[in-house]
Amino acid sequence: MRVHYDPQSPRQSIDDLDAAICTLAATLNAETHRLLTLVRDFDDRMGWAKWSFRNCAEWLAWRCGISLSAAREKVRTAQALRNLPSIDAAFAEGRLSYSKVRALTRVVEWHDEDLLLSYALQSTAAQVEERCRQIRNSRPESASIARHAWERRAVTVFRDAARGVMRMSVEVPIEEGELIAQALDRAVAAGEAPAGVEFDASAWRAQQADALVAIAKRYLEGGEAASSAAADRYQVVVHVDESALRGGIGRADLPVDTVKRLACDGSVVTVTEAEDGTPLDVGRKQRTVSGLLKRAVWARDRGCSFPGCDHKHYVDAHHIQHWADGGVTSLDNLMLLCSHHHRLLHEGGFRIRRDEEGRPYFQRPDGRVIPRFGYRLADMRDEYEHEPCAEVREERGVYLVGETRLRRAAGVEKRILYS
Repeated sequence: MRVHYDPQSPRQSIDDLDAAICTLAATLNAETHRLLTLVRDFDDRMGWAKWSFRNCAEWLAWRCGISLSAAREKVRTAQALRNLPSIDAAFAEGRLSYSKVRALTRVVEWHDEDLLLSYALQSTAAQVEERCRQIRNSRPESASIARHAWERRAVTVFRDAARGVMRMSVEVPIEEGELIAQALDRAVAAGEAPAGVEFDASAWRAQQADALVAIAKRYLEGGEAASSAAADRYQVVVHVDESALRGGIGRADLPVDTVKRLACDGSVVTVTEAEDGTPLDVGRKQRTVSGLLKRAVWARDRGCSFPGCDHKHYVDAHHIQHWADGGVTSLDNLMLLCSHHHRLLHEGGFRIRRDEEGRPYFQRPDGRVIPRFGYRLADMRDEYEHEPCAEVREERGVYLVGETRLRRAAGVEKRILYS
């Protein structure tokens, strides 16, 4: 039903205006679907080649006056809709907006299409975007996103002497950014930052700036660490589905490998939910590694266990086999790792394996063993030959270590491989 709206008529009610806007929005959704269908057909027939473009997105950006990134998304979404009959039909009828469809096409290959469509029809575009982001975080591929975010971490400092100010820009992974935000809020709540003028739009930003200065001063003065009670009050909470932790379908606030890293040595609360997400039961918060067990691991490792690392501060208890994968929280399945190497083990592709005697050793992403004594295989290429191997043993003068076969050269002893 088309609702007519006359902007010159004084008799138009708010309800009529509301109906006209919604009807027009549905029409725009349907027309956007028609546009994407035409773009897909144009792309299939390589119409863009006639204009000497390399792909359809470049042609679309030029021909229709939109940004290249928006054009890429339209072409991707158009091609993805080919295999999504339910979502495609709802989009054609105007019941789904382009914003929702764009988000759904990014995750539907890992989830049930009808369930996602049912959720999208009853939710806002922002809620659909958040749900789809959480679904993407549960995929193994999300580890590369977390690693990329970590590699881009940076602090930029610009000194403007003429104005007498310094401008700082910080880019860190979101979970570490939340820690910084919590620290700033805590400093404000503790009265470290003077209160701003009430209702002043800049008061909150000014307080955050004062809080950052207060934290820096406290660190330089050697201030004591916060008590555990205060730390609990300002903890960062991350939600993840148990099924996602175990490699199945589910949702997570962060990439699942990042969640596993945080959950290695954190507090866990189990929440049982209904199908619609309503909490049915909330368990007690429990530390994954108790204080007594943490002290036992410290007494054994005395710091980070990664070869060549001597860091003794900011270390976590890492589960060699994660508890979500069936690993037990025991002394034998735990080792201390500094925050840098703990991130590498979860998000950088490094792995921990055990030799035939049950002792753990580390592997690089390319399968090479990281020795405890600092020699590099690249320096000994003439002495060693690398072949695939699945275990560690000695066989007719050949050492089999992890996934690398090391042929023994004259005078090279097994002790260089192990402590």
